[in-house]
Amino acid sequence: MTLEYPIALVGLLAVPVLAWLWLVQDGRRRRSAAAFSNLALVPNIVDRSPGRLRFVAPALLLLALAALVVGFSRPHANITVPRHEATVVLAIDTSRSMQATDIAPTRMAAAEHAAYTFLKNVPSEYAVAVVGVSSRAYVAVPPTTDRLIVQQAIHDLAPGEGTALGDAIVLASRLGQKQRSIDGVVPPESVLLLSDGAPDGGRTSVAVAVKDAKTLHVPVSTVVVGTPNGIVHEKLVGGYTEQIRVPASTGTLEMIAKGTGGDFFTARSAKALDEVYRHLATRLGHTSEDREITDIFVGVALLLLVAAGIFSVLRFQRVP
Repeated sequence: MTLEYPIALVGLLAVPVLAWLWLVQDGRRRRSAAAFSNLALVPNIVDRSPGRLRFVAPALLLLALAALVVGFSRPHANITVPRHEATVVLAIDTSRSMQATDIAPTRMAAAEHAAYTFLKNVPSEYAVAVVGVSSRAYVAVPPTTDRLIVQQAIHDLAPGEGTALGDAIVLASRLGQKQRSIDGVVPPESVLLLSDGAPDGGRTSVAVAVKDAKTLHVPVSTVVVGTPNGIVHEKLVGGYTEQIRVPASTGTLEMIAKGTGGDFFTARSAKALDEVYRHLATRLGHTSEDREITDIFVGVALLLLVAAGIFSVLRFQRVP
């Protein structure tokens, strides 16, 4: 939280001063009452003593004063608000290692299924694009709000060889820059990169791509699909089959997410992958904005004042 006029907080010094003055006055009042009354008759006159409850109303009033003083300082905070426009780019790894079956039926099939789940949770106003990632990065479908087109593009992704992560990040982070709202403002963009490991091929290094996305203020969230036990089978000449170990690698994808301000997730099952996508779809539906929250402190102060008044009436009312 930041304050527009922090000097106003000097007024908080009045709170302990007023508390001390009230305690002094309360002590004088009690001593004065004791000096001019017969304490033995008090139980016959007063059915109960307010005791510590007499502090409640003054305490509420002082808290209300403190809230008002903070309100005068014009506080600001980052508030999460719904986003009505945005571009989301799904970058899906289609390399050979995504054919591993450690996530049933395969890593790639599980990723596609989870992508459909993601589309169901993303607000309909959002434009969604799909980027395929193999030995090169390519646009499977540009940003569109037509979910059927996006689903078909995901379904048509074909297995490839390498994993050009750097190229994919550069391509994906620039797709949304061409989109503009009616008022000419570029809607916020997020990239969701789904892969099982380290880069393999491509013209742009991951480090350069991360800097590029950060400059454009495009967060790239990454999801590692797979387990350390992934295996793919490659057919050899003569009818033989070779087993190639393809353990999921987290280091590069974690660095991408951290470097661009995105989120990093590890999905070791199809169910976990669905949960990741649901979580991200919910987060993508909101954004943080700097808002003045003076009204909150004023509202709290009014509630405290009302509470103090109601407490005083209900607790210390006199019945004839």
